Parts: sequence; structure tokens; C-alpha cells
Amino acid sequence: MKSYITKSPNSNPYALTNPRAAVPVVSNRRLVFCSQPCRRTAEFAYLLTFSISSWWISAIKRLFDKSDGQFLEDESTKIFARKVAEHYSARTNQTLEEREASPIIHLKKLNNWIKSVLVQLYTRRGDAVLDLACGKGGDLIKWDKAKIGYYVGIDIAEGSIEDCRTRYNGDADHHQRRKKFSFPARLICGDCFEVRLDKVLADDAPFDICSCQFAMHYSWSTEARARRALANVSALLRPGGTFIGTMPDANVIIKKLRGAEELEFGNNVYWIRFDEEFSEKKFKSSQPFGIKYKFHLEKILFVGHQVTDFTLYSLFLWQDAVDCPEWIVPFHVFKSLAEEYDLELVFVKNSHEFVREYMKKPEYVELMRRLGALGDGNQDHSTLSPEEWEVAYLYLAFVLRKRGQPDRTQSNARRDKGQMYIGKEDIMNISEE
Repeated sequence: MKSYITKSPNSNPYALTNPRAAVPVVSNRRLVFCSQPCRRTAEFAYLLTFSISSWWISAIKRLFDKSDGQFLEDESTKIFARKVAEHYSARTNQTLEEREASPIIHLKKLNNWIKSVLVQLYTRRGDAVLDLACGKGGDLIKWDKAKIGYYVGIDIAEGSIEDCRTRYNGDADHHQRRKKFSFPARLICGDCFEVRLDKVLADDAPFDICSCQFAMHYSWSTEARARRALANVSALLRPGGTFIGTMPDANVIIKKLRGAEELEFGNNVYWIRFDEEFSEKKFKSSQPFGIKYKFHLEKILFVGHQVTDFTLYSLFLWQDAVDCPEWIVPFHVFKSLAEEYDLELVFVKNSHEFVREYMKKPEYVELMRRLGALGDGNQDHSTLSPEEWEVAYLYLAFVLRKRGQPDRTQSNARRDKGQMYIGKEDIMNISEE
């Protein structure tokens, strides 16, 4: 991890120019030297990325090239899954200041907006929710606002499940600390793409909603894992139940790969790299699983200020927000496989298309404003950058529905099954059969 100390500028060279527009408005940015002023730490963090010379970026990439060779080559799917789990377990909760200082803060807020819209569109009061790859519980507030009746969260990373537990209990000391949640819950630690969940959750099913946000592609390393993931969703959803999710858009990623000179593409906040086995940039339709790539998303962590000789300095540390093996999910294969498990496509939209469509609705414009994804055009705040908007283009949102006639009349004692306070001993650990 490398440290940088540099002078903090104090003016905003860019801002939301049209806060009432129906689509995200990103102002034209120009390269601003560090001697020019800038007020917000987040803005300066963005500018700082430009000041890092190309040789340093190349050195970092060479480091990851070496890391790939040491830890990723010729390893089994289970080891990949553990690597993902270890990565997310190691990620610590950020303070509000650290979060707002991130150069991808508006991308995170945009992703939260997309997930919030999906939740509002398809969740009804009293619904039972199954959250696959729930992570640290970042969506708990969304479910609470939807007034759900019951929640089960599953994640492979022990550290993430522990963070989710403390967040649910209201014990966590971070920016999302709030009053107790209104719904009972259970938390499970295990690989939901490996373990058969209908046995584990026999007393909890059926669920009205299943959610898998920015994680479904981790099941696409093998056909067996992909089938297990969809079989779990189908087995646990009631007839007419809904499966909502977000994941990388394979069409966009492959298009960008083929437009790149080499096996790597990106901008100053992310890069994607494919292995040499894909040097021809051709993918066999008969082999839609196991198409692996490396995804790297930058995060600059704000550490603090220091005043020396009447000059204000800001200290930043370069860290990784995401640096994991991921897998291409050809959506036509995903759709076809889902149909085998009685899951029918309701819609699929690239994130850009999703934003343009739902920003036509006043209630979602207001939600976007509250979440702050576009900043505030009336104040000296930054907005969604072109680089973040490009990252958003890499993802899509989907909705599937389980075949059958909805039956919401059956009584369910799941409120007695879950708990309003979850102790460490209450977390269930599951493993493969």
C-alpha cells in the first residue's frame, strides 16, 4: 500500500449542471493540476488519480500479474470461492468521511439507487425475503423501508456475515447506524452456489422475494454451480415469487474487450483483464461457463489532514475496492438455464437503460436526489463522473418470476422462526453435502 501526501486544492472544477434532468448529467471534466484549488476531499481524490504517472500504474498491474500467477492459475473452483470469501471478509467498514472521500462514491450511490428501485417495484408489505450473497447487510435498510415480514441472509464470507449481524442488531458504529429493524431475521454463513438450500431452509420457505445483488456471476465458474444457484432460487420461491438481481453485462464486457488493442481495458478507476487463453477474443457457444477475467476497481482512502507552514495537506492511501476473479455470464444462457428451473424472464436492462427509464418517474428522481448519486447542483458538490458512468455500463439488472399461480393466503409462522436480535451463536454455518 503506497502513501501519498499532496496539497489540498479548494475549488470545485465540476458540478451537476442540470440537477433536474431525466438522465444523469455528467459535466465535462478537465485535468486540473494540484496547485489549483478544490474544496471536497472526494473531488481531490479523483484529481489525484490523474497525477499518478503511467509507470506507477504499470507497476501496480505487474504486481497483480505476479499475484495472479501465484494464487489463481490451475486452482479449483472451491479455492476461487474461498478467495472471494476471504476478499470480502477482509474489507473493513468505512467511516462516513472515508466513504464520502472515495472517487467512486457516486457509483456506489447509483448502484444503491438501482437496488432500491428494484426493491420498491417488486416488494410488498409482509414479504419474506431471501438475500443470496447478502454481504455486510448493506440492503437491510431498503428491506426495512419496504416493510417486509421476514428476512434470511446468506453469504460465504464469515467477516461479512458478522458485520451484517452487528448492523442488524444496531451494534455497528458506522454511518448507517440506526434504530432497530422491524422484521425478524436469520443469518447463514455458507456458499449458496454450492449447498442445497431447500433442506437448510425447509422451515423458512417459501419466500416471496429472492435477491442476489452483484454476485450471481460468481456462480458461473462451472455449470454445476450455476445450476445449483438457480435450483436454490426456484426451490425456495413460492409460485409467482420474484427473483431480482444485478450482475455484469456480458455483452458490454465482450464488446469492450474486442475493441481493445490487448486483453485489458478500463479507465482511471477500473480495469478488466482476460487471460492469454482468450487472446483471440472468441468464445465458444458450447462453453458458456468458466470464462474468467480479473476485475479491479480503485478506492482511494482518505486518512486525514495535516497543517504545516500554514499549508493544508491531505493524506491518501491507495487501496483496492474490488480485486477478484469474476466470470462472464452470457445472458441468453442464463435465461435459458433459468427456464429449466421454472424461472421466467420479466425484464433485463443494462444499468444505463435502467436509469434512463426510471428517471422519467418523479418518485425515483426524488429517490436519486435523496441518495445523492448525482450530487446537488445548487451547492459546491461533485456529481457522477464519466468514469463512474462507464463502470455502471458494465452491469445490468434483471427480474425473473417463478411459474405458477401466486398463493399468498397460507399462514406462515416464520416470524416465530427468526429473531429480533441475532447472537454469534445464532448464525448457522453450512457446508457442501
